[in-house]
Amino acid sequence: MKDYDKADLYTISTNFQVFRQHGYKLSCDVFNKFKDSRSCKFHDYTLTDVRGLLSFYESTQLRIRGESILDEAMEFTKAQLTGVVDTLQGNLAKQVKHALVSPFHRGMKMVEARLYFSIYEEELSTYDSLITKLANAHFNYLRLLQRQELQILTKWGKDMEFQVITPYARNRIPDLYLWGLGLNYEPSYSQARIVSSKILQLVCVLDDTYDAFATIEELRLLTDAINRWEISAMEQLPEYFKPLYKILLNEHTELEKKLSENGRGNSVIASKQAFQELAGGYLKEAKWRHGGQVPSFQEYVKNGIITSTYNVLFKSCVMGMSEIVIQEALDWYESHPKVLEATGLLGRLYNDITSFKFEAKRAQKQVTSVDAYMNTFGVPEIVAVDELKKMLQDLWKDINEGCLKPEEVSVEILSAVVNLARMTDVVYRYTDRFTFPEKTIEEYITLLIIDPIPM
Repeated sequence: MKDYDKADLYTISTNFQVFRQHGYKLSCDVFNKFKDSRSCKFHDYTLTDVRGLLSFYESTQLRIRGESILDEAMEFTKAQLTGVVDTLQGNLAKQVKHALVSPFHRGMKMVEARLYFSIYEEELSTYDSLITKLANAHFNYLRLLQRQELQILTKWGKDMEFQVITPYARNRIPDLYLWGLGLNYEPSYSQARIVSSKILQLVCVLDDTYDAFATIEELRLLTDAINRWEISAMEQLPEYFKPLYKILLNEHTELEKKLSENGRGNSVIASKQAFQELAGGYLKEAKWRHGGQVPSFQEYVKNGIITSTYNVLFKSCVMGMSEIVIQEALDWYESHPKVLEATGLLGRLYNDITSFKFEAKRAQKQVTSVDAYMNTFGVPEIVAVDELKKMLQDLWKDINEGCLKPEEVSVEILSAVVNLARMTDVVYRYTDRFTFPEKTIEEYITLLIIDPIPM
């Protein structure tokens, strides 16, 4: 790094973030200069450099396993920033408050960019006004496109009559669209967002069906029908399952017709397989629940990666990509990459940690990773939750490492995987914002889709 010896904490931290975000493994040793060689603690002068501490804190979010200096730095910077945040003013105060709640690397890209405009509005005005106007116009264009997409999805949801045929299931198209927007936000991925949102709605209905509605025998019939994937299998289903099963088949048939025109029909076949795998995972969870069984933690995790729905989401989000990228993504998926499995487990554990107390109150308790961990290792609930939270941090490290100099897959595909992890973090970090929508999700929808940026 040029002029390393003279560079301050902010400069080195910012450079570190840029290199890591673009897949280059800049060594964390660049931060050694800010530690006292005798005490092995960070120098006192760093305490007064709030801007540098904030950038250092954001850098720690990109750490991988074995980088102990960044593990230490994360605790150090978080404690220091938490201690001074109430004494700060202006843009720096806003930025620190937001970062402590949602670090940039783990935030939804569109939201982070939009908030940048709000936080730095005064600073932006000092730059070329044409650049600022162009950026505002671009965001407003995206907003109009996103509103059109949401209108298409809302009409589709009404046409499918989900509230009539599955009144027990969650039906929140705007929330699901936010997931699709989080995975692929670029204008060229409009079709991918629409497809992902439709698939997510089908997943949501299936999840609620297996989780809290049907009997175990009915679920076996539904799973068998999904595995057969043919219209004749509908005859074996109870009457109230038939409309849902028909929608599942018809939507994939329509997608296959549309995507086959551009040589992308193989992605629909992959989606079918993902739904079959998901149904099997849901059935296994239902058997545990109905039988009052608690599996080993290892067995739960193996199935939990499937029921996290990451496989369905990943395959749905690549449907709108080019033919070459789709085949590359599917081949890569079959190699079981560590970064993809880490993303799936991240989703499962986050969901369980924020919802296990609610699940315990049900008439038939849903087994979670918390229960499986307690049962396998013989520890109390508080210890199990603490250990699972540590696992979450390690999973993020694995995801970060999977983004360093990726040679076997394109950045386009890898970005979708990391964005899936980011959306999981946004929705489940503090509570289950999907099952119990909070003000945060509503604010995101308003920020990105409803309110324009003043020109």
